[in-house]
Amino acid sequence: MSAAPHIPVLLDEVVEALDPQPGDVLIDATFGAGGYTRALLERGATVHAFDRDPDAISAGRDWSEAEGNSARLVLHPHRFSEMLDVMRAAGVESVDGVVMDIGVSSMQLDQAHRGFAFSADGPLDMRMSQEGESAADFLNNADESLIADVIYQYGEERQSRRVARAIVAARPLGTTGELAAVVRKALGYKPHDKKDPATRTFQAIRIYINGELDELTQGLSAAEQLLCDGGRLAVVSFHSLEDRIVKRFLREASSPPRASRHVPMAVQVDPVFSPISKAIKPTEAEIDRNPRARSSVLRHAVRTSTPAREAA
Repeated sequence: MSAAPHIPVLLDEVVEALDPQPGDVLIDATFGAGGYTRALLERGATVHAFDRDPDAISAGRDWSEAEGNSARLVLHPHRFSEMLDVMRAAGVESVDGVVMDIGVSSMQLDQAHRGFAFSADGPLDMRMSQEGESAADFLNNADESLIADVIYQYGEERQSRRVARAIVAARPLGTTGELAAVVRKALGYKPHDKKDPATRTFQAIRIYINGELDELTQGLSAAEQLLCDGGRLAVVSFHSLEDRIVKRFLREASSPPRASRHVPMAVQVDPVFSPISKAIKPTEAEIDRNPRARSSVLRHAVRTSTPAREAA
């Protein structure tokens, strides 16, 4: 991590949503390059930062010690889905705010050897934790039908079966460049196309390898358990699959169930989060500064005193 890390998207909007005060205890559930954490520390908060990537944790330790923030920054080398148990083990029962920036970090995308992107050729890896099944392991050994299902479900690629068939025919695959070439050939690609056809396949495989959607569901539930009355939740997502999960979670947490002909005596339950923001998107000026912000969406909400629902 450099002295000037990647600027996280919607930074001002996230800080405004969390409204950190000196002495607040906050969770940065997706530490990455530490952009949100730096801003929260500058406002006087204590931050518990989670990241399953050992490189992110190591870099965070280095700069926190160099800048004298180690007393107010607690780094946890864990998945953010585990934050409820980790925080309780650390003696923290509730927090004032949680921020999540879902998906792969800019730091990971920019490192070719991590294998997340096809902008530069590298090993077909994609593992955030740097352990377990890699993208190459999956693509070179899984059944064609499973590969097709993953690409369709997590990449929303309508020609997933054609892509999967091409991947199996080209095995073994070892690099991001090889995979991108196979997908482009299967789907047709012209250099002037606005979007590279390999993008959806890379997204799908990354999400599958890292269990990102299950991680998000569990992380939102953990945040609900940990946030105090008046605590604030801010979630930045980057594609429709993530945003649907966040939107549904907040809708269900803020809207008491209604009676229907199937359940005529629905139990009245007070909202767990209120109020809920509308979707907040980056300005054109921010997109010009950082094109990766283009697809980002922020949703935030305030925790009420209603007891948390059963953990996911």
